[in-house]
Amino acid sequence: VKNLEAVETLGSTSIICSDKTGTLTQNRMTVAHLWFDNQIHSADTSEDQTSQSFDQNSETWTALLKIVTLCNRAEFRAGQENVPILKRVVVGDASETALLKFSEVITGNVMGIRDQNRKVTEIPFNSTNKFQLSIHETDDPNDKRFLLVMKGAPERILDRCSTIMIGGKEQALDGEMKEAFQTAYMELGGLGERVLGFCHLYLPEDEFPESYAFDTDAMNFPTSKLCFVGLLSMIDPPRSTVPDAVTKCRSAGIKVIMVTGDHPITAKAIAKSVGIISAGSETTDDIAKRLNIPVEQVNKRDAKAAVVNGGELKDLSQEDLDEILIHHSEIVFARTSPQQKLIIVEGCQRQNAVVAVTGDGVNDSPALKKADIGIAMGIAGSDAAKNAADMILLDDNFASIVIGVEEGRLIFDNIKKSIGYTLTKNIAELCPFLIYIIASIPLPIGTITILFIDLGTDIIPSVAFAYEKAERDIMNRKPRRKNIDRLVNQQLALYAYLQIGIMQSVGAFLNYFTVMAQQGFLLYTLLGLRVRWEDVHEQEVEDSYGQEWTFYQRQFLEWTAYTAFFVSIVVEQMADLIMRRTRRNSVFQQGFFRNKVILFGLASQVIIAVFLSYCPGMPYALKFAPLRVQYWFVSAPYALLILFYDEMRKLFIRRYPGSWWDKNMYY
Repeated sequence: VKNLEAVETLGSTSIICSDKTGTLTQNRMTVAHLWFDNQIHSADTSEDQTSQSFDQNSETWTALLKIVTLCNRAEFRAGQENVPILKRVVVGDASETALLKFSEVITGNVMGIRDQNRKVTEIPFNSTNKFQLSIHETDDPNDKRFLLVMKGAPERILDRCSTIMIGGKEQALDGEMKEAFQTAYMELGGLGERVLGFCHLYLPEDEFPESYAFDTDAMNFPTSKLCFVGLLSMIDPPRSTVPDAVTKCRSAGIKVIMVTGDHPITAKAIAKSVGIISAGSETTDDIAKRLNIPVEQVNKRDAKAAVVNGGELKDLSQEDLDEILIHHSEIVFARTSPQQKLIIVEGCQRQNAVVAVTGDGVNDSPALKKADIGIAMGIAGSDAAKNAADMILLDDNFASIVIGVEEGRLIFDNIKKSIGYTLTKNIAELCPFLIYIIASIPLPIGTITILFIDLGTDIIPSVAFAYEKAERDIMNRKPRRKNIDRLVNQQLALYAYLQIGIMQSVGAFLNYFTVMAQQGFLLYTLLGLRVRWEDVHEQEVEDSYGQEWTFYQRQFLEWTAYTAFFVSIVVEQMADLIMRRTRRNSVFQQGFFRNKVILFGLASQVIIAVFLSYCPGMPYALKFAPLRVQYWFVSAPYALLILFYDEMRKLFIRRYPGSWWDKNMYY
């Protein structure tokens, strides 16, 4: 966490826009299926991947393997010759790592093949083009032609092709073959696999001689009318912790939106497997398929889920995007560019939502900056993304974000509890001075005594709330409303001051008047007595029974009253400390011994109060006098009343959610 405010913001998150690869999934790609010669083949996904079931004698397969091997920037880290292929460390992204290991298992010498087919130039993959291209010399000494190889998003690759290789022979890419391609693509994507398309072109020797200077900026070589060779799909298993985390988000009122560069079919399959699109939820396509009607005739609001293609998103107006975000609770954005991620974030913020966004690339930086809380990937993230983000996810795991949300809510809860606890005794400290002036009675509590409550008995308990565990329903509450639900709100102030604070004041005054009455000063005698009581020269002030009190005797009795008032507040604050441990659940559900620091706080209050009351020399040093034991228990019924009253408040809040009581008594 780069700044502490981010944790508080994360706690109030209402929408999470998450990447798919590496965040919702394990970022451990494995080649699962291939499509060439108009057939889908299963790859071996076992531990060693040595027994491939498809025919490796096909010329199409040979061409496909060559593209997979050459059109790849990933490399094995040096010095791993004795390490099993699948366990070797690779420098490169997850997709290229999977392709490198796949081709290494089959060929046994990827680096050697690359050396024999020297790379002349390349265009790395980018999110705009959605393809990667490289041009190579060939290993055939009799063939001086350059070989152009390309891989990328299947639909983008197919658009650049005019022929297709079937059985090692090129044939025209007609409507029938495009239909076959689409069927295979949908089938593989529907399995939740990331599908890549591969094509090549041998460049004519007369146009591209050996000395030809290729220029990737000017693109002085063909990138269309290529030969489509095949598809290859990789499975990236969802993280096991994600479905539970998504369920937690849903119960916490947080909308999870998947934003991915994958094909809509793949994105939808993964979204279903992790619970972003829940079982039984339908998109407009699903409804159209079920009712056997065109998609245009489906009422979009009937669909709970929506899968939006980046191509469609480009043409949507702000109002159309807002409608999707408002009326669909389960949303997947597929084939999106990083720039579109920024548009999605802005759309969410227009709904007055607190938006958390994950990102790893340089291009994600604007969206990470724009979001209320940007979360960069610690493992796969670029330095630019990490600099733009508010938080860095060390394990790249979506479930860690949800733990962060819970932690943010807990911190907010605990600060609120601590503030409520601290505010309550202010009324009990203020009332004595008001009554002292209005009713003209001897002062019930001194300023030094108040300081010992604020800076003595209340310090450790206030800090103890930082160690309080989360209430059981913390992730079943709706997110806090932006700019409305504040730390100190009207409900908290009224409850602390006018309800619990008044009870504490009454309990403390009862102890004060009890001490005074037992020494001879009944209530009617105290009224209007202040001026004579404080007169240093008045040595014959009579109590209710006619006894005369000197100034020194009156002063010692006043210090005793101070101590009694102080002890009453301490006892009632102990009850306040216990009840503040929960805001909604019963304190008995929280477990009395779960927070050991609270127990230490309770003990510290008693120890400090006993020390101040009975330490020799205190009356003259700090104006505390020894108390009779019974005065410690005078306000105990009020402490029990405070506990009972708060338990009733919580019970009615739980029983009648959304009622007047809930709105006005839940702080």
